[in-house]
Amino acid sequence: MSQVQQITVAAEEAGQRLDRWFRQRFPQVTQGRLEKLLRKGEVRVDGKRAKSAHRIEAGETVRIPPLPDPETARPASDRPGRVRLSAEAEADLLGRVLYRDASVIALDKPAGLAVQGGSGQSRHLDGMLDALRFGSGERPRLVHRLDKDTAGVLLLARNAASARALTAAFRGKTTQKVYWALVRGVPEERRGLIDLPLAKVRSALGDAVAPAGEDGKAAQTLYRVVESYRRDVAWLVLMPLTGRTHQLRVHCAAMGTPIVGDGKYGGRDAFPAKLDLPKSMHLLARELALPHPDDGTTLRTTAPLPAHMAESWKKLGFDERKGEAAFEALLAYAEGISHSPGQGHRSY
Repeated sequence: MSQVQQITVAAEEAGQRLDRWFRQRFPQVTQGRLEKLLRKGEVRVDGKRAKSAHRIEAGETVRIPPLPDPETARPASDRPGRVRLSAEAEADLLGRVLYRDASVIALDKPAGLAVQGGSGQSRHLDGMLDALRFGSGERPRLVHRLDKDTAGVLLLARNAASARALTAAFRGKTTQKVYWALVRGVPEERRGLIDLPLAKVRSALGDAVAPAGEDGKAAQTLYRVVESYRRDVAWLVLMPLTGRTHQLRVHCAAMGTPIVGDGKYGGRDAFPAKLDLPKSMHLLARELALPHPDDGTTLRTTAPLPAHMAESWKKLGFDERKGEAAFEALLAYAEGISHSPGQGHRSY
């Protein structure tokens, strides 16, 4: 066992969550064990109790209690939450890398794979990240999230400095996110800005999000219809201006056009039986653009349609090439309403 330590946070470490900083330095300690140490006050920041989500600052002093020696701890592959991949599963994960350099990995996350563990989630991307080291001594870090049933671009940081820069970009307004969705029905307006605050609630299906009026957190989404199939379904390009949990799913449902396959927010209406489309949720994180953590140049990554959405696009006769033009038109529309506040807003 080690002795009590007092560690000062370095300038290059500032901005990280306390739990991530701790586990980078003491990987032999599980997340569950760390949470217990925090609850008991054995791990403190500047002498005060702290939570795992606390963002550490340069110069802060973190108290570290006696810990088991690393050599007596279980190897990384055996730690709780880590997933041992078969050769086939590892090859599939590596094949989903859209972009990689010394600081960043962009991954094409499949629908149905949770990003992090939780209740009933034994298989998740966070547990697979050792397979994406590519010879690095550091394990890749998550810097943002996608819903389990959402496919598309997910960024990983390959070192602590990149994680701080990317996290700051996602928190600020320097990140542009573009989604494609297939929705049940067709919105009344071909384009618009949904301005509908949201709040977390408890429901029969567990934790959920619902419109909350002025009491909720601000949530805004730009949308444009690309194509439609009769009045049955429509392909939307979506650009969230805020990053609330389940924002796109709730906003689409609030328009009366739930995302196809999203039974949680659309119920039976999310499954147009007569079209015989795949049951999986039709939501894709299509494109992500943000400053590269090394030099500030724009890093732009695009994900392809997942198999179930490609099948639907083919069945409905949609042309993928129209998506880019629709997005450019949406950007022009966004620029227009930014100069005319209050125009184009749709509150549901």
